[in-house]
Amino acid sequence: MPPRAPQTRHTGKAPRPAFAQGALLLGLLLNGALPAAAGTVLGPWTPVFKGVDYAVGTNTASGGGMPDLQVVYAMRVDLTDPDIRFYASPRTAKGSFLDKDNYAPASYYDTAGYKTSSFLRNHGLQVAINANNFHDPGTAPSESPDYGEAEGSPFEVDGVLISQGVTVTVQSANDGAAAFLFTTNNQATFIATNWPAHSTAGTYTGVSALYTILANGVNVGYGYINDQGTFPHGVNPRTVFGLSQDRHYLYLMAIDGRQAGYSDGDLDWEAAEWLLLAGAWDGANMDGGGSTCLVMEGSTGAPIELNRDSSTASYGYQRTVGAHFGVYAKPVPGFFSDINVLPADTAATITFTTLDPATTQVEYGLTTNLTLLTVPDTLMATNHAVLLTGLTPSTEYFFAAISTAGTNQHVSSSYSFFTTNYVTTNILCDFANVWKFTTADLDGTPWTASGYDDSAWEASGAGLLWANTYGSASDQPDPPEPMNTEMALDPDTGVPFSTYYFRTHFTSTNPPGNFPLQFQDYVADGAVFYLNGAEVCRVRMPAGPVFNATLATNAPCNGYATCPDDFTTPATNLVAGDNVLAVEVHTIAVTDSVTFGMSLTITNPFTASPPLTLVSSNAAAALSWKGGGFILQQASSPIGPWTNVPGPVITSPFTTRMTNASCFYRLAK
Repeated sequence: MPPRAPQTRHTGKAPRPAFAQGALLLGLLLNGALPAAAGTVLGPWTPVFKGVDYAVGTNTASGGGMPDLQVVYAMRVDLTDPDIRFYASPRTAKGSFLDKDNYAPASYYDTAGYKTSSFLRNHGLQVAINANNFHDPGTAPSESPDYGEAEGSPFEVDGVLISQGVTVTVQSANDGAAAFLFTTNNQATFIATNWPAHSTAGTYTGVSALYTILANGVNVGYGYINDQGTFPHGVNPRTVFGLSQDRHYLYLMAIDGRQAGYSDGDLDWEAAEWLLLAGAWDGANMDGGGSTCLVMEGSTGAPIELNRDSSTASYGYQRTVGAHFGVYAKPVPGFFSDINVLPADTAATITFTTLDPATTQVEYGLTTNLTLLTVPDTLMATNHAVLLTGLTPSTEYFFAAISTAGTNQHVSSSYSFFTTNYVTTNILCDFANVWKFTTADLDGTPWTASGYDDSAWEASGAGLLWANTYGSASDQPDPPEPMNTEMALDPDTGVPFSTYYFRTHFTSTNPPGNFPLQFQDYVADGAVFYLNGAEVCRVRMPAGPVFNATLATNAPCNGYATCPDDFTTPATNLVAGDNVLAVEVHTIAVTDSVTFGMSLTITNPFTASPPLTLVSSNAAAALSWKGGGFILQQASSPIGPWTNVPGPVITSPFTTRMTNASCFYRLAK
């Protein structure tokens, strides 16, 4: 289970939600409401990860110290915390794009772009924010990329960008952009202007800003006050970074804008004032506008966007950004620690420790509304284990730990895990199955039913079955293999019939159930599939009743059955014993080729039991196993009766004293 957001410690009898550590302002803003305080206010710093604090600021247009309506989201990162690590957008694969300076062909580009939420999720970060200015390969730096760029699209990045000691882009001597450079132990350097070029030796993580707005405690953003009519010096959303004078803290800010009635954005000097208010001594304007986006990892591991980026406000989705800056951090120390999950298919073992001896219980459910509770264990302990049973395979579950010490009840943040899915796949019908087929008009007949008599059908043969005007399977462009059975053409037209009907039998040992049936077929052009008389799927066929004269709506691939269709359906009308597959294949119009063949497989769950091992030493025996979801049981005979080892014992290893009496052990669900 990956690290999650901080655990919550509180007293009282009722469970509290995650992020309840006094972060009232955060809760209000995530729910769409703004604090009512007038003026310029930066809220309290609230720990969200070890070494990372969070605050929200607001400025009212009337009564505040600045002229614009603003909402600011800020992170304060402790550079002295040994568990803090930084990560910038890495250099990506080579491609063939245009060089940004001379627009001539180049053999590289710098990064692959991602939405900020995706960047956080892809790299397992706890905080992520946009960084350097960027643009599409072949476009001028002043040209803004399309808001709808697909994730993974190539971008060129302006200024220096260094990721894990690897230089992604180099800052040129005539590039006056500011930069933030960090060593492996987070010693920070701020470059107010890169004229002349500064050395990046020893830099492990580095990002560039557009320009400095705060230098040595002086608001130099006022220098752009005469440029307010030019981009980017007008009122805009902004991303700004800052450093404290003693280089103890790094500040990351997302200032929202372009959203009337909520936040207009700010000018350069206003952004510098926010940095000063937070405690910064040096700072710079990074990329901004629609790229401004600050994201943190939630307690279930999902990204939470803290600000309201203007791209989502205008277009409905986060912008794909070419350069990011991320933070790795550990959870805030609290009453709970070492929360781990060992999931199985229908069960899971959850373990955790508490600061003080306390009771043991877990609340869980299929959503963050945890509606199920385990039976509380009132034994006071610091090491806890809980077994969840009756779970559904391959399903996400959410949970929180609950422990009571004295009169205080403690509830952890919400966590999540996925159950496993032990399955076996069996073939019910292969491509080489023999099919009965006919071209007769079967409208109004029950030809798909299991008991239908198809003995009068004119032919049969193994798949794949085909008919075309070329006269041989090899003449069909790129035919799938094998092409085993040729079917007749319409003698009146010399081309395939508009509809062909197929039936085959197979035997199954499975009763009806919610097991997935996987179909794969090669069909030209469209088809309707039936299992024991019930339709299970149709491909490239219109909705509604289908008749002999009904035409397909489209053709596959390049007009021939050269790529397969795949679909899955529950085995609700499968029967134990004989089953009938029926398929009707229709052409899109007068055509020169028809192809049909399919396979059918079923996926069945099964229980996988880990091996139980015993190692003896002196007068003790240690039993161990891998995985979770099991209870250790014992008996005096291999045939039982079996009882749970007192505890019960649900975690490995378990050590017991050896005696002269025989004792047998097993794992049970």
